[in-house]
Amino acid sequence: MPRVEGSEAPRPRRVPTPGKATVLAIGKAFPSQLIPQECLVEGYIRDTNCHDVTIKEKLERLCKTTTVKTRYTVMSKDILEKYPELAREGSPTISQRLEIANPAVVEMAKEASLACIKEWGRPPQDITHIVYVSSSEIRLPGGDLHLASQLGLRTDVGRVMLYFLGCYGGVTGLRVAKDIAENNPGSRVLLTTSETTILGFRPPNMARPYDLVGAALFGDGAAAAIIGVDSSDQESPFMELNSAVQQFLPNTHNVIDGKLTEEGINFRLGRDLPQRIEENIEEFCKKLMAKAELKFEYNELFWAVHPGGPAILNKLESCLKLSSEKLACSRRALMDYGNVSSNTILYVMENMREELKREGSEEWGLGLAFGPGITFEGILIRSL
Repeated sequence: MPRVEGSEAPRPRRVPTPGKATVLAIGKAFPSQLIPQECLVEGYIRDTNCHDVTIKEKLERLCKTTTVKTRYTVMSKDILEKYPELAREGSPTISQRLEIANPAVVEMAKEASLACIKEWGRPPQDITHIVYVSSSEIRLPGGDLHLASQLGLRTDVGRVMLYFLGCYGGVTGLRVAKDIAENNPGSRVLLTTSETTILGFRPPNMARPYDLVGAALFGDGAAAAIIGVDSSDQESPFMELNSAVQQFLPNTHNVIDGKLTEEGINFRLGRDLPQRIEENIEEFCKKLMAKAELKFEYNELFWAVHPGGPAILNKLESCLKLSSEKLACSRRALMDYGNVSSNTILYVMENMREELKREGSEEWGLGLAFGPGITFEGILIRSL
């Protein structure tokens, strides 16, 4: 979506397709601690009591290649002073991590939801369903019930929890919310995603190179959206969720590997992930476009892609021969917030909202995310 001089005029609103779910509002929230990328290495090395020069140099290189400029984090000096064992190798700290993470993700989800509800303009009691997405908390009852209670939602609100989906969880949440909205007349679905890196924080070890990738790339935060069909005059739908597809790639279970241990979550990311995505993405996009019988060239669409990392975006851009501006909103979300797992697709969509209001902007686009499985999650979006 290039910005051309003189093309800033708003275009007429498009009419939603009857019976199709639309996004009515978006909100986001972050913890209070903001970390500029240029300050990350010294802080991380200090906080984890690391004295290995090789590790520090490798982290410095990684931080430069991620393209991230700023991130937010729940982790703080106060937390490390209270739980110094989090920075010690081999310490069984899952209880301590959950003591921090469980309330933190709900608090961020609450703030994002309140911002979203305020933009929506209707009372919280009008929410009929909630879809709660997180890979950062573990407890019974789950964060969905805690969030519903804190927001003052009605007691018969329909709740769905989507746990441990990783980076594709946000698009899965959109798909599930879409299905609920379209099959329950008059419903209004609150989708909320919330993530923190507390479960994976640990001192660096050359035997676990992905720990450094995580330290250089991932951030914390939350996002929310209100989704419904047949909007009222008081509501302002701006994206239609037209169709959705989920697909896993056979024999790729170990490319993204995560295990919950006494020390938290250990991740291993295969080096071939960007290549696997590149090999399969065009077929997946064609399948998604076929849902609405679209015949557009790829550069005639807008692209809301989860920015798992710059290598994935580069592979996608190269494979599909996209012009450089097509992934600008994804790259901006990565630069501003890092990879915030399930949340990030909603940050990308928010970035696109103003762009898509301009005269000459694309009507159709693809929302894409990739995660453990390897799972491809896609949603066909129409700009309203």
